Amino acid sequence: MTSTETPGFEVDPALYSNLAGSQVNVELDTGDMILNLGPQHPATHGTLRLVVRLDGERVVAADPVIGYMHRGYEKLSEFRTYPQITTLINRIDWLSSFANEVPFVHGAEQLMGIEAPPRAQWIRTILTELSRIATIYLFLGEMGLQVGALTPAFWGFRDRELVLNLIESATGGRFHPNFNRIGGLKDDLPWGWIAECRTTMDKILRGCDDFEDVLVGNEIFEARTRGIGIIPGELGAAYGVSGANLRASGIDWDLRRDGKPYLAYPELDFKVWTHSDGDSFARYWVRLQETREAVRMVIQLLDGLPAGPIMAKVPRIIKVPEGEVWVETENPLGQMGYYIVSKGATGPFRVKIRSASFSNVSILPWLLRGVYVPDVITIMGSLYFILGDIDR
Repeated sequence: MTSTETPGFEVDPALYSNLAGSQVNVELDTGDMILNLGPQHPATHGTLRLVVRLDGERVVAADPVIGYMHRGYEKLSEFRTYPQITTLINRIDWLSSFANEVPFVHGAEQLMGIEAPPRAQWIRTILTELSRIATIYLFLGEMGLQVGALTPAFWGFRDRELVLNLIESATGGRFHPNFNRIGGLKDDLPWGWIAECRTTMDKILRGCDDFEDVLVGNEIFEARTRGIGIIPGELGAAYGVSGANLRASGIDWDLRRDGKPYLAYPELDFKVWTHSDGDSFARYWVRLQETREAVRMVIQLLDGLPAGPIMAKVPRIIKVPEGEVWVETENPLGQMGYYIVSKGATGPFRVKIRSASFSNVSILPWLLRGVYVPDVITIMGSLYFILGDIDR
């Protein structure tokens, strides 16, 4: 009995030869699938829901759903005195709390015609750059985690604690300093703080080298980030993207250098880093260089820190004259702006806040169209947004 025969059943061998040379093309129309990513926050700072429409593994459309954390701090600011508002705006971007205080306080000072003493301005700049380091350093570790590298995440949390220790020892607050005052600062730097800051900056620089050694050039990391999530520079600017996300697309724009002068930045020698690729890798690389640059700026500020008072003479009860002002700064996540309208009372009449993450996330529907599902996570991680910075 041959292989093509069974007892009581005969098969023509020519039938098999015809089947072997034929092709069967069957295409199933399954339709698109709707997938909800969230609302949850295992991999984001806050609560975000992303509704994606999929054709197989490819994203056809994506719609970010925000507002789960809406706290109304613009409206709440209109029912607080000026000194009380710093407590609210600390919580906009909770990783960059001190940096949130600076533009609002600076706006109130402009309306009152008050200028903080030089020492206060320099200390504000030091703490702003420390906030930048603490914010971005966490990203440098977590971005590795998005592609399965656990060790960089541990490094990020470990060394970031050293920076938070500095902020806490100077301000008394680890996450929400509430340290700025109209006309200056709450306190001066404590004894031994400058020496400890220098030691910590050395450790941060070594940590940046470790991140670069492990991730930059890593085959898996580069495969998951290079050429993924490309933002053209002009399109990013049209969407309002700012900060490192825009500079990673080749746009050389930084409010510390290109905006209206504020704090001690005009006195510093620093470089604005850009990258021409505009992909997820470029956004990581730019933030890595900006962390090193922030360390160099802190060292310059410590070397040139002037002596003198930390508070200007201000009224016991703060009443801001009638007027309006717009102040914008280069926060760790991008452009941060406050539009303040005063009617001459102890609190503002209107407050409008321009936060970086809200505009950065607005490009997601365009950016995620056509990418594969696993790339959604790395792209969102590379944009590095804070949900409190979005849900006003």
